[in-house]
This record gives sequence, structure tokens and C-alpha cells, in this order.
Amino acid sequence: MTYNEIDQPFLNELTAIVGEKNIYVNKEALEKYSHDETEDLQFLPEVAVTPENTLQISKIMRLCNHALIPVTPRAAGTGLSGGALPVKGGIVLSVEKFNKILSIDEDNFQVTVEPGVITEVLQNAVKEKGLFYPPDPASKGSCFIGGNIAENSGGPKAVKYGVTKDYVLNLEVVLPNGEIIWTGANTLKNATGYNLTQLMVGSEGTLGIVTKIILRLLPYPKFNLLMLVPFKKMEEAAKAVSEIFKAGVIPSGMEFMEKDALIFGKKYIEDVKTPVNEEDEAHLLIEVDGNNLDVLYQEMEQINAVLEKFTVGEILFADSEAQKNELWRLRRGLGEAVKRQSVYKEEDTVVPRAYLPQLLKEVKKLGQQYGFRSVCYGHAGDGNLHVNILKDDMPDAKWQNELPKAIAELFKICKQLGGTISGEHGIGLVQKPYLPIVFSNTEMLLQKQIKELFDPNIILNPGKVFI
Repeated sequence: MTYNEIDQPFLNELTAIVGEKNIYVNKEALEKYSHDETEDLQFLPEVAVTPENTLQISKIMRLCNHALIPVTPRAAGTGLSGGALPVKGGIVLSVEKFNKILSIDEDNFQVTVEPGVITEVLQNAVKEKGLFYPPDPASKGSCFIGGNIAENSGGPKAVKYGVTKDYVLNLEVVLPNGEIIWTGANTLKNATGYNLTQLMVGSEGTLGIVTKIILRLLPYPKFNLLMLVPFKKMEEAAKAVSEIFKAGVIPSGMEFMEKDALIFGKKYIEDVKTPVNEEDEAHLLIEVDGNNLDVLYQEMEQINAVLEKFTVGEILFADSEAQKNELWRLRRGLGEAVKRQSVYKEEDTVVPRAYLPQLLKEVKKLGQQYGFRSVCYGHAGDGNLHVNILKDDMPDAKWQNELPKAIAELFKICKQLGGTISGEHGIGLVQKPYLPIVFSNTEMLLQKQIKELFDPNIILNPGKVFI
């Protein structure tokens, strides 16, 4: 696809739509919009805009569609697959000023929110009303709800409560041609036509720009219990996951952390006192929650009974809110800690959870074969393993030419195990070359046709996913 460069007449029209205070053209200002959290990738846009309402976005898209100017939507820029990178130049359209919680409907357990609201801000606001929005990605303190919609984000609580898609009822969306639509209804049931709402969730900003979001909520659970379980063998930690479910317990969190991940976490995350025994290859962080404390203690006893089948070290029971917060802060900070250790690539693999031990074994085998070190952690209850491949002192040529072969092998293993190549980070730019591993030609064509139906001029987030 050939796009046009932005000229002064176009810039004048754009400025007339959003106002001078919401348009950025100098290099220093554009730097902020040239990268997300994906490795060290950077692409400078020609212009960045920060519209303030849906009508402005509609006019921007109508203008860009007519002029064949690419538009890259952007939320908080915390993504890990390059989804917000303006690889074709053009305009970055940031929703950072769409930052209002419009209404909390306590009677219907719903909230109406704009896409630029920080996830944790939303969670805290509804919690004050006794309500619960469960999806909690590691970056919940900085990521936007709009980005969560784009990537169908999950997080630790997905094991019990599901991911973003399970809470989205209805969306206001601006299409690439500037048309404004609602995708569904504000109801728990909807069998009226194709499910455009769920099509938009996880579409990575390639089909439309979300401007309002209706989310369903739950009652906030009153109690939770948390424990950190060390395992002498990594594969035993992975095996214990499905055994706990088979015992009849559904934890609200079930996180796997390899020893090196915890060591990096203690090194780089401030004020972490949690002990790490180097003889323990891995840990599980296990949480249960609910409204009956006696039931939760019974569930912990059931989990303990399962753990007796494995070789575990001294279990740490978090006996205060401060200790619980420290354990979760340690888990949520692992990504940043690994990033500070070395140049790295993070693969967001996911398989049925009973196959997690096999996936771990194959990851380590690939490391031996291709000469890389991996550090693994993730949402074990979902079978979602974040495989961090460290460059360390690997030569640049091998990193650039040989490592992609190893990653392709890893994804083939995921496919063979009934899994896929991304559980929650999305495809974006960096995983795009690997899509043929998991999709047939027919499946690829169908999804490309969906993109072209919504966006025939391919101006919205071009260069990502299928186009």
C-alpha cells in the first residue's frame, strides 16, 4: 500500500479539527509516540494528535481516509508486541485525553468508561462502590482500558475470572472511514446479529478506534488468602497446577515464577524482603478469594494436600496486607526486572495448562540447542508462560539470524500442544511473521478479508497483524 506524505494543507485541516494544543510535529514531542515497551523498537511518526472527543476522532479518520494517511491508534504505550508503533509513519492518534469514568451503574453492575482511563484507577473507583473489575495486567498501574480492549488483556486473575473480553458489553467505535457505531447492547445477553463487540476486542486497533466502553462488573470479594510455594524441581511446580484444579479448587491467582526471575526481581525491585532459596527451581504464587473466610481456609487445606505429593520447600503464607502486596509487587515487577538484566525477547506462549510441564521442558531444550538462556514466569493457571530469552553475550549475528528459528520452533511446539503464540500480548508487529505457524492459508485469508472490509484503504494501524 502506498501512502501520501503529510503536507501543509493537510496539517492545516488537522489543526482545525483538534486545535493547536492537541497536535505535535516537532521531533522532541514526537519521541514519546515513537515507541512502546516492545524491546528497543522505535518509529517516528510525522504527526501526533491527542483529540478530546469522539467527533474529533471521526473527523480525523474521515480526513485521513480521504488523503490516504496512515493512522496508528495509541493508548498508554505499555504494549509488548509493537502494536502502537507507527511503522508506516503518518499520524499517531493518542486517546490519552479520553480519561473519564463517565458513570458507574450500581444497580446493573456496569461502568461506562473512556479508553484513556488507567486500569487500576477504574478498579479503585468501582471498588469504592463495592464492585469488582477483575482483569489486572501487570501494567495495571499505567496501562489504559483502551489498550486492554485492543489486546484482550488478562493478568493473574484471569484464571478464575476471565480476561477483558469477558467484561465488555458494548463499545462506541469510530471506523476507518469516520463513521461512528455502537457494536452491541448494554445487556448480559445479546443474540442479535454478528458479535461485533467481541470482534473489536483483541483486534489491536486495526478495525476501529474505541471511544466509549461499557463493562460489566462483579461484587467485590471480601477476603483473599495468598501463599508462595517453593518447588525443588521446575517441572513439579508446573505439574502441581493442574492437580490443584483436579482437587476441585479454582484459585483467583496461580502464578509460576522460575528461580532466576525471582533473583532478578529481588535485585531490581526495591524493598523486597521475600526469601529466595537457590535450591528451589521455581515457585507458585497461589491466591484464593471469596466472601466466606472459612471456605477459603478449607480451599487452602485442599491445596496443601495436593502439594504434599511434590517436593516443596517451606511455604510462605502471607499473614498481612503488606506481605500480600509485596508478593504481588514482586510478581508484577518481573518483566521490568528481566528487562534491566539484558537485552531480551519475550514470547507470550500459551498451552492447555496440563501441558505446561512439557512446554517448560521444550523451552529449556531449545535453549541448549540454540545457545540462549531463558527466564520463565507467567499465569500458570491459564497455561500462559512468558518466555524471556536473554541475549547476554550472544553475538549480534546469531541473535538476529538464528534466534528467530528457535522462536519458530517454540511456536510450533505450542501449536502441537494445542496452544498458540500469544495469550495476552497480541501479535502487533513482532509476532506477525509467525502467524502462518498457527493459521492455515484459508484462516489467514478470512481474517485479511475482515480487515479489508472494515478498512479498504488500509490506513488504520497498517503493518500489524494480518496486513
